[in-house]
Amino acid sequence: MAHVALTAQPRAEFGNGPSRRLRRQGLVPGVVYQSGGPSLALALPGHDLKRTLVEGRTSVIDLRIGDDSGRPVLVKDWQLHPTRGDVMHVDFQEVDLTQEITTPVALTLVGSAVGVRDGGVLDQPLREVEVSALPDRLPDEIEADVSALAVGDAMTVADLVAPEGVTIVSDPETVVASVVAPTAEVEESEEGEGAEGAAAEGGESAGE
Repeated sequence: MAHVALTAQPRAEFGNGPSRRLRRQGLVPGVVYQSGGPSLALALPGHDLKRTLVEGRTSVIDLRIGDDSGRPVLVKDWQLHPTRGDVMHVDFQEVDLTQEITTPVALTLVGSAVGVRDGGVLDQPLREVEVSALPDRLPDEIEADVSALAVGDAMTVADLVAPEGVTIVSDPETVVASVVAPTAEVEESEEGEGAEGAAAEGGESAGE
């Protein structure tokens, strides 16, 4: 997988005031966590960072801070403004490209379930799975084909197929997706049974 390039500048001031000033300049404050070393404070161009997050948050980023030669990092976390959706802060984790890491990856359902065509409802209780792989092998997502699911069927983590070089480490018995009967039919059935019961009771009373 091709690396994404990002350039940042060192950040020496901390706190809410300096962070607000950076954001007014179109910059986003961030931190790089190094294995066995101190964390590095930085500021990045907001437009470039947002594009990187959209293109693939599991991609390896060649991050250059000031005049250094660059280092491979992954996005660890980020915070968004609650109304505008702007990136307010970002955390990176420096990685060793020769060492496998474990990280969450988005789970995407594909295909049209047979049970949905028969009137069922597709439920997806799991949105991410934990995978282990070399940083360059991390996928942007894991796909789950639900085409064969009928009403009452469920797919678990054990049914997922990982790309080459990737191991899914989430609990294999965790339900990924299922097709359930629509609740409206259940409620109508219960209401019908209640009406029939009332009619039967009424009939018995009249007979008495």
